[in-house]
Amino acid sequence: MSSIALALARGMDPARLVEDTGMELDAWQRQVLISDHKRILVNCHRQSGKSTVGALKALHRAVYRPGSLSLVFSPSLRQSREVLLKSIEVYHAIGKPVLAEAENMLSLILENRSRIIALPGSASTVRGYSGVSLIIIDEAAYVQDELIAAVSPMLAVSQGDLIALSTPHGKRGWWWDAWENGGPSWMRMTASVDRCLRIPKAWLREERQRLGERSFRQEYLCAFIEVVDQAFGAAEVSRAFDRDLEPLRFDEMPEA
Repeated sequence: MSSIALALARGMDPARLVEDTGMELDAWQRQVLISDHKRILVNCHRQSGKSTVGALKALHRAVYRPGSLSLVFSPSLRQSREVLLKSIEVYHAIGKPVLAEAENMLSLILENRSRIIALPGSASTVRGYSGVSLIIIDEAAYVQDELIAAVSPMLAVSQGDLIALSTPHGKRGWWWDAWENGGPSWMRMTASVDRCLRIPKAWLREERQRLGERSFRQEYLCAFIEVVDQAFGAAEVSRAFDRDLEPLRFDEMPEA
């Protein structure tokens, strides 16, 4: 295949970026990469390859959409750097189709004016970016709830995309709320371990014994588990905001 034909193929099919390096993609990974949905939530098991998907999505945007800005968020800057490093690793593996102006632990800046920047998941330190083309939030259930309010306006003018990938962290936080109550604006995908061929079944059986049923269901089966020590369950909290219920009037209560 000629270099022009290869560039066109990769531009039209983001999955080609990784498949050309010999790496195999799971079906859900390919689906996320080729999707053009503006808002995507991916509920993933541990070691599912979610960071790799975020890295590939950002790299494809940078290479094939000149002048684009992609921001990578995680609970910590160290984790965001790991996603960026995966982008850089694949960038080298596919032969640097666009030359880099800068390449370091915090950013990849290409000659076509595209940028990928790694940032911590703290709302107080990420404001100031505008015209963002793509936001990747890795381990989204573990970032501060205030982060989504800080980053969402960055997409207002650019009409950019947001992809949030995570293992569940109980029935709490913005990511669970978006999954349960975010409405049709979000595309939702689940990547449970029972569809993963890379992790041996025998190892998973041992892991189930080590973690216990509750933790195993959350970490590997993508289940949203009630927090053990919370006073009220998610269902009770949700009913507390039911506008169809009439409030209790104390003047109508029977005498004891």
